[in-house]
Amino acid sequence: MIFPILTYVFDRKHTAASKKEASVELRIAYNGKSKYIATGIKLLPKHWKNGTVVNRIDAQDINDALGIMMSNVRKVINDMAEESELNTAEIKSRLKRMLADERSFLEFIEERTKIRMYGKKDDTAKRYDRFLRWLRQWGKIMFFSDITDQNIIAMDEELKATGMKDYSKWINYHRFMNSFINDAINDGLIRRNPYRWLHINKEQDCGIQKYLTPEELEALATANMPTESLERVRDLFVFQSYTCMSYVDMQNFDIKKVRKTKSGVYIYSGRRGKTGQEFTFVLLEMARGILDKYGGVLPLISNVKYNAYIKVVAQYAGIDKPLTTHWARHTGATMLLNAGVDMEIVAKVLGHSSTKQTRQTYAKLLDDTIAKEMSKLDDKKSAPQKERTTNI
Repeated sequence: MIFPILTYVFDRKHTAASKKEASVELRIAYNGKSKYIATGIKLLPKHWKNGTVVNRIDAQDINDALGIMMSNVRKVINDMAEESELNTAEIKSRLKRMLADERSFLEFIEERTKIRMYGKKDDTAKRYDRFLRWLRQWGKIMFFSDITDQNIIAMDEELKATGMKDYSKWINYHRFMNSFINDAINDGLIRRNPYRWLHINKEQDCGIQKYLTPEELEALATANMPTESLERVRDLFVFQSYTCMSYVDMQNFDIKKVRKTKSGVYIYSGRRGKTGQEFTFVLLEMARGILDKYGGVLPLISNVKYNAYIKVVAQYAGIDKPLTTHWARHTGATMLLNAGVDMEIVAKVLGHSSTKQTRQTYAKLLDDTIAKEMSKLDDKKSAPQKERTTNI
């Protein structure tokens, strides 16, 4: 078998000048064709002679590094020869797999996650853990060389196959992948981010579908539960629905923060665990009743158990919907909007940074409400003129 010839080339594109550096590249010549691998080393013309670095204090160190790189490429070529698959087009990617700063992309993510999580909330750490677990299980993007347009598209299709909506795909998976790729680029481990060319839909179009109607919430709140455990889960869901709190924020609920106004209204204020944004709501009678039932201390359980048990609660209440903890928050916001509460007030209750976020999430509901209210005007106007016809 004929093996490739390896040599170092300086200033292949002829851009160097007396005071302008140029790159050193490793040339792989095979079957009359050449491939080039960047070394990341740039020199002035006076520092390169006969394939080696000269006239520099660190010349020996750089030459040693170039020697190691050539040895690694030879190792890759030998491995490919043993597999009878000597393809120079794959040498670069296989070298990256072998090296990649002695880390796989997954190891790189683990290291970066530890840095990012310093001083952050636990729920944020759980999101990163979930992303990393999924990436390992999927197994298509493990090395830096796996970060390609095709694999990002495959990742999106894999997530889509699970029935995940566009916004959930982006916020829980693509957003993290994109940020870690950018980190790798900043560290010089890769050069290109596929997300710059690919269009991954990130529209938040699924939120408003996850809510209970007032009738369904009433059925759930009054249904008989066969066990105390299910009753406690039901009460947590109802409490969330009448406070619009997320699961994480409900975990941090402190009855000592409840204050009573001169008019006898109970107010609760806090900051969202997810964003740190401030929220404020009135503690309504239903929510106060649940607090009284448990002596001011909510019967909290893990998010996993909550999401499992609330589906059983729904069955006993005769509700055929896949409830999760977040349905309660949407249910509460929906009740407020249907009651005509101003958008700015609803945003404040939810802890949104602006009404824009609230409008995006509940746009479908607002469209339905507008249609319903304007239809009333049409009905009133047409009532005494039933004989009038229209072509619309």
